[in-house]
Amino acid sequence: MRFNLSESGVHPLTIQELLGLAGASALPLLDVRLGYSQSNGTDLLRERIAALYPGASPDQILVTTGSSEANFVTCWRLLETGDKVAVMMPNYMQTWGLTQNFGAEVRPFQLQEKAGWEPYAEEVRSAIAPGTKLVVVTNPHNPTGHVLSPELRKVILDRAAEVGAWLLADEVYQGAERDGKTTQSFWNGGYEKVIVVNGLSKAYGLPGLRIGWIVSQPAFSLEAWARHDYTTIGPSGASDHLAAVALDPLVREKLLDRTRRILNANYPVLETWLKTFGDTFSWHPPAAGAICWAHYRGAIPALEIVEKLRAQHGVLLCPGDHFGMPGFLRFGYGGELQHFQEALAETERGLRRLFTD
Repeated sequence: MRFNLSESGVHPLTIQELLGLAGASALPLLDVRLGYSQSNGTDLLRERIAALYPGASPDQILVTTGSSEANFVTCWRLLETGDKVAVMMPNYMQTWGLTQNFGAEVRPFQLQEKAGWEPYAEEVRSAIAPGTKLVVVTNPHNPTGHVLSPELRKVILDRAAEVGAWLLADEVYQGAERDGKTTQSFWNGGYEKVIVVNGLSKAYGLPGLRIGWIVSQPAFSLEAWARHDYTTIGPSGASDHLAAVALDPLVREKLLDRTRRILNANYPVLETWLKTFGDTFSWHPPAAGAICWAHYRGAIPALEIVEKLRAQHGVLLCPGDHFGMPGFLRFGYGGELQHFQEALAETERGLRRLFTD
C-alpha cells in the first residue's frame, strides 16, 4: 500500500532517532538479555509511569503489550454474562466487542456532532444506569479528536460513583493535543474505581514498542497481572528498556513536542484540502490525536469509497462503519509531511471520480 491515511498516530521514530533524542548510547540496549523480562514491567519503567499519575506507586502499574492488551485484561477481569456496560460511542470498537464476547450488555451514550462531539449529560446519566458494572470512555477521543469538557468529565465520574461502576478511561491520545495543553487524566478525579489505560503508540510515536499500561488500585492491578501471565506473559526486554528511555521526564517532553509539531504542521494542510471539496465534507477541528473525523455528503457508502481508494489508488482510509457511524471517513494526518501531501493528492484523484460518478 503506497499511502496509509488510516493511521491514528504520528510518523513513528526509529530506534536511532529515539536514542538520539534522548542523547543515550545504544550499548545498554545491546546488553539487554533476551530472556523473559520482568512480566509486569521493570521497576524503572513502572516508576516512570507511576510518576505521571499523582499519588500512584509502582505497584499500581501493570505494563502490557500495548494498550489493547490493557483493555483486554481489564474486560476479562471485570465482565461476566449479564453485566451492563456503558460505552462512549463512536469508539475504537475493541471494548464494544469485548463486552459482548464476555456476555455483557452494551448501553451506548453518543457523542453529539451538533455539540462539537460533546455528549449530552442526561444521556450519560441514562446509559450509566443503576447496576452498571463498567463505564468505558476514551479521552482524548478516537475517532473525533474531541477532548471532554471538565463539566462532562465530572458528570461521568459522579454518575459512575453514584452507581458504583468501574470506570475504564482509555487515555492513549493524552499528550497529542494540538494546543499543547495536556488533557487531565480521569486518575485525578478522586474516584477509587478508576482504571486508566495508556501507552506509547499514539502520542509518543512509538507503536512498534508495543508498550501500554494499566494504572489502578493495587488489588486490581495485581489481578490484571495474573491474567496478563496467560496472555503475553510480559513485555520484551528491549521494548521495556526503550520505553524507560522514552519516559525519562526530559525525553518524554521532547517526544510530545515532536508530536505536537507534526500535528500543527499537518492539520492546516488537511483542513485546506478538505475545503477544496466545497460543502462535500463537514467536520469539527480535532483537539487531539492525528485524526480528523469528517462527515461527507453523498449516497456512496463509506465502505465502498474506502475499498475503491485502496484497490485503484493505493490509499488506506478508515470508514465510519468501523466505528459504528456510516457516512463518515477518518483521515489520519500524522505522517511525514511530503508523503502526507502526496497521499492527499492521490486521495483527491480518487474522491473526485467517486463523488462525480
